[in-house]
Amino acid sequence: MKITKFKEDINSEIAGSFKNSIAIDTEATGLQIPERDKLSLIQICDESGNVYIIQPNKNDYKAPNLVSILENEKILKIGHFLRFDKSSLEFFLKCKVKNIFDTKIASKIVRTYTDAHGLKNLVQEFCNKSLDKRQGSSDWNKDINDLSDKQLEYAANDVIYLHKIKSELEKMLVREKRLDIFKKCLAFLDTRVELDQKGFKEDIFEH
Repeated sequence: MKITKFKEDINSEIAGSFKNSIAIDTEATGLQIPERDKLSLIQICDESGNVYIIQPNKNDYKAPNLVSILENEKILKIGHFLRFDKSSLEFFLKCKVKNIFDTKIASKIVRTYTDAHGLKNLVQEFCNKSLDKRQGSSDWNKDINDLSDKQLEYAANDVIYLHKIKSELEKMLVREKRLDIFKKCLAFLDTRVELDQKGFKEDIFEH
């Protein structure tokens, strides 16, 4: 696995190398965004397995090259639980993440034989790998050059398997004739993120 670190933004050459899809994930100081916590890292993996980890500028969060990819409708953004990542990226980078595939939503719609829909579960089933999630509770806000190899590997593991998982889940969605309802869920995600940012964290459809 090749990991390349960037501060503030990817360069234009890397941005121009993405053609069809990227896998994406984020790390933050906590889960209460935007009320309390901040976006700390952005991880990207291309179709060849190259991982790029970006530490945004905490003063202005300007990353025009990265934003150009996130807003490019021709490039698919694959993520796991994009409800959180999409909200974080859009709030801090002041952008709109377009053309997405959420592996957690896909798993819940098509893997009805289990209630285990975490990334670790999907990596085990589709990639036959066991993820070590012990580095998840880390200080991701320290300088990127001070992050340990284990922390960087943890961050990279959150994106390195997503292309394979997406491919397998998509086959299942087509087979079970649930691709259409999955796409409708993705279309609703913009509204769900807006509700989150307005403080409506609960399921508003419950009685």
